[in-house]
Amino acid sequence: MNYDRIIRAVLATMALVAVSGLALIAVFVFKEGLPIIFRVGGKEFFLSSDWHPSEGRFGILAMMAGSLMVTAGAMVIGVIFGLGCAIVITQFCPRGLAMVLKPAIELLAGIPSVVFGFMGVIILVPLIRGYLGGPGLSVLAASVVLGIMVLPTVTSISVDALQAVPRAYLEGSLALGATRWQTTHMVILRAAKSGILTAFILGMGRAIGETMAVIMVAGNSLALPRSLLDPVRTLTSNIALEMGYATGEHRQALFATGATLFAIIMVLNTIALMVSRRGARRYSKK
Repeated sequence: MNYDRIIRAVLATMALVAVSGLALIAVFVFKEGLPIIFRVGGKEFFLSSDWHPSEGRFGILAMMAGSLMVTAGAMVIGVIFGLGCAIVITQFCPRGLAMVLKPAIELLAGIPSVVFGFMGVIILVPLIRGYLGGPGLSVLAASVVLGIMVLPTVTSISVDALQAVPRAYLEGSLALGATRWQTTHMVILRAAKSGILTAFILGMGRAIGETMAVIMVAGNSLALPRSLLDPVRTLTSNIALEMGYATGEHRQALFATGATLFAIIMVLNTIALMVSRRGARRYSKK
């Protein structure tokens, strides 16, 4: 009996099942959502912020803007602190402490999103309301909460990228008289930039797809946000809040919103995969 052939067949079947599941989800979401986009018109659907399902008006511009603003704010926070943690862990931290810090940061990924949202409502929202003004439930609050939530993704992938840089780069730079920080800044980070960019893109996909924590701290306003202190509703929040009672065209519009979100995340993941492969090919040539 050829066990290698059997194992390959089993693994290929498992991979096919996973891909088939993704394909079925994509077909179902787009099948349900595309008709309303064609009926309403792409310009009206994507470039209008007039969302009144009971009156047959479906414009998701305000929610797209809200998603982009919240995600951008989250990535500023997540990348600054996530990349900073990765640099400290790989370049400046004693080995014993690094073995504690990395798992501790990754442990954040196991905390339910509702816990982050609850802490945001109890602690962060009153601080924003008291010191910066506004209702507190805002783009800023959602960005901070999501920034903390993407820390494990950004930190973990950045650590792997920095550790993948050949040791000879570090030793050669130090031998030429560069300081440890100069070596990190001018050599290590540049050599690992494709992996760091991958961490950024995957963290962005994680942030733009988050629902529960955003619902709790963003304010869920359908108005187009004008500042970081304005309440906002994201694409994911809109689906979660209205799918329970939506029917007819309203339901189709929510599926179209999901299709839009699906397409955005797929594009981000594809870019991350392309960047990662390009970096792998570059290192293999060296």
